Amino acid sequence: MTPTRKPIYMDYNATTPVDPTVLEAMLPFLKDRFGNPSSGHLFGKEAKEELEKARERVASLISAEPEEVVFTSGGTESDNQAIMGTALRKGGHVITSTIEHPAVLETCRYLEREFGQRVTYLPVDRYGFVNPRYVEEAITKDTCLISIMHANNEVGTLEPLEEIGRIAAEHDVAFHTDAAQSCGKVVVDVDRLGVDLLTMAGHKLYAPKGVGALYVRRGFKVDGLLHGAGQENGRRAGTENVPYIVGLGVACDLARKSQRRFERRVRDLRDGLYRNISEGLGASRVMLNGHPTKRLPNTLNISIVGVVGEDLLRHMPELAASTGSACHSGSVEPSPVLLAMGIRRELARGALRLSLGRWTSKEEAQRASEMIVNAAARVRAGGTGRIPNEGLRLPEAGPR
Repeated sequence: MTPTRKPIYMDYNATTPVDPTVLEAMLPFLKDRFGNPSSGHLFGKEAKEELEKARERVASLISAEPEEVVFTSGGTESDNQAIMGTALRKGGHVITSTIEHPAVLETCRYLEREFGQRVTYLPVDRYGFVNPRYVEEAITKDTCLISIMHANNEVGTLEPLEEIGRIAAEHDVAFHTDAAQSCGKVVVDVDRLGVDLLTMAGHKLYAPKGVGALYVRRGFKVDGLLHGAGQENGRRAGTENVPYIVGLGVACDLARKSQRRFERRVRDLRDGLYRNISEGLGASRVMLNGHPTKRLPNTLNISIVGVVGEDLLRHMPELAASTGSACHSGSVEPSPVLLAMGIRRELARGALRLSLGRWTSKEEAQRASEMIVNAAARVRAGGTGRIPNEGLRLPEAGPR
C-alpha cells in the first residue's frame, strides 16, 4: 500500500498555525507566570510588564503608539467595537462596501435593524476596488463613520485607503479599516493610511485564535462593548488574556522583522503557482480574480472554466484550500464577494482561493499546481461538478 503523501496547507487566509516561537513565549504564562495584571503583588506586576511589552510590539508593527492599542478577543470583536462604539456614540450615517468581512457587514445590518441607522454599501469594480470618488459622493452631513477593509480576504485586493483616508479627514468623518488580512503581510502604517480605528486578528499572523487588537487613534473616543472594571484604560473591560496577548506581541515582532523577506518569497511562489496552473489547463480556462498586482502577496484566487470549486477540492482532499462559496441544500452558492465584483455566477462557482504562508515550500507549490490541473481534468472528463460552458468566455484581463 502506497503511503499517503503529506497534505498541503494553502488556506493561510483562513487561519495560520501558531509559530513555535510564539508558543514557546506563551507557555510560561499558562503555567507558573499566571498573575492577574490588575493585581498589585509581584505576580500581577510581572504579568502587567509582559502585557505592556506586547502592546509595544503590536503598536510597532502598525507604526502606532502603545497607548493606542486595545487588546480584544479577535477581529470580530474589534470590528464590532470600532463600528458600534463609534456609530452609536456619534449617531448618523455609516459608509462601507459590499465586499467587507461579515464581521463588518453584519454589524452594519444590526445597526440598521435595531437602531434605524442608515448604512450605504458601496459597489466595487471587477478587481474589487472601492472607488474613492464614490466614498466622497456618499458622504452627507450626517455621516459619522467610513469602514473599508485594507485587503479583501478572498481575492487579496488592496483598497486605496490612503486616498479614502484623506477624504475622511477633509470631511471630518471617522475612518475604520479591517486590516486582519494585511497585518504582517504588507506594510501597515496607521498614519499613512489615515485611519482612526484599525482591526487586527492574531490567528491571521501566527498567533493563537481568540486574541486580537483594536487600534484607536490618540484622542479618538470609542465606546466599549464590554462593561465592568477599567482594564485597557477603560476601553475594554475584563481581565486580559495574558498568555495569548504575549503570543500576539511575539507574532507581531516576528512579522515586523521578516516582512520584506516574506513578501518577496510568497509572491514568487504565488506567481509560479498561477503560471503552472494556467499553462497546465490553458490560459483560456483560468481567470485571475482580484487585481493582478495590487493585492496581497500570498493570495491567489482563480476561476476555472467548466468546474465547480467545491467539487474540485473534493477530488484532491490532500490540498487544504477554499472557494468562498457556500453549500445550501445540495446547491453551491457562489461567493458574494465575487458576485459583487461582477463575476458571472458560472465563473464564481468555479473559484478557488489558494493562500500561501510562512511554511509553504516551492515543492508544495509545484505539487499543488499539478493536483489542481489533474483534478480539473478528472472533473471535466467525468462530468461530476462540471458547469456547462458553451459560449462562456473569460473577460479580458489587465490592470485597472
